[in-house]
Amino acid sequence: MKGTESFKQTIHSYLEQRASEDTLFAEKYHSVNRSIDDIVTYILNEVMKSECHGFDDDEIYSLAIHAAEEKDLEVGKPMECDVKVNHVVELTEEEKQEARRNAIRRLENETYNRISQRSKPKARTAQTSTIQQPSLFDNF
Repeated sequence: MKGTESFKQTIHSYLEQRASEDTLFAEKYHSVNRSIDDIVTYILNEVMKSECHGFDDDEIYSLAIHAAEEKDLEVGKPMECDVKVNHVVELTEEEKQEARRNAIRRLENETYNRISQRSKPKARTAQTSTIQQPSLFDNF
């Protein structure tokens, strides 16, 4: 696989949205007809050349646009790698309610455990003092 599926989907969605909003880009994008795998391969190769470890979304999207528009572009060799994509997770109302209930339940358990540990009487260790009594057989 040439990048994660999530990364491919993100790039593809961006290019499709851009094509729907920008007619000049749409003409070039549809005339070049480059596959999303080729576009992702180009992006990954350019990232590897730069030797940087983190990129802004706009930097990656500009590489995608360049790869989608240029007819005479050398894509590079496909590579195996893992791409991290930061997405904001949108929870449904039910998931939010469930997460809230779980958090309250955990807090109640932690509080109960703290209180119950405080109220337990501490076992006192008897301090025995040993007094050496002299023996009749000791030499003084």
